[in-house]
Amino acid sequence: MGDDDLAHVLTAVGPRLRALRHARGATLTQLSATTGISTSTLSRLESGRREPTLKLLLPLAKAHGVPLDELVGSRTGDPRVHPRPFTRHGQTWIPLTRHLGGLHAYKQILPAPDGPRQGRLEQGAHEGYEWLYVLSGRLLLALGEHDLVLTAGEAAAFDTRVPHAVANAGDRPVEWLALYGPQGERLHVRARSTAT
Repeated sequence: MGDDDLAHVLTAVGPRLRALRHARGATLTQLSATTGISTSTLSRLESGRREPTLKLLLPLAKAHGVPLDELVGSRTGDPRVHPRPFTRHGQTWIPLTRHLGGLHAYKQILPAPDGPRQGRLEQGAHEGYEWLYVLSGRLLLALGEHDLVLTAGEAAAFDTRVPHAVANAGDRPVEWLALYGPQGERLHVRARSTAT
């Protein structure tokens, strides 16, 4: 590996660490408690102001539940993604992308609700842009003042600065694909015309 390759690998570690932490909804303080690494060191690692070392990366890989090579982005020539599902707020997330910069892709699953929902969903907002495509079941998307129910084959796209939340709107699990651009990246679909 040449000096340019090494510099590229080291530069990419910080954004990967930040994306992993955000995907799991963890704060620097929580990650510090789990790994024993100070919050200031974690912050400097994520921002690229601290060079990653094996001593720092091993506990971070363990805390995030990913192999070490995923943190450093080593390329083996194998294009397969080896998803490691995680659960957050009762929802299962299955990462579908290996690289953590740019768009993130997930398959998400919400189990059937235990009983009837009381009131409107509590919504949150953050930077970014999201695209959803329902695979099966019924997904309730609360988006600002609107409550939309999406069924299999339906999609929605929205700016995540608009308050939003999702819930299962049916009596069986709902599964959907989600593409999320943390910096407001949007999905671009291109189609070629075919000669007839």
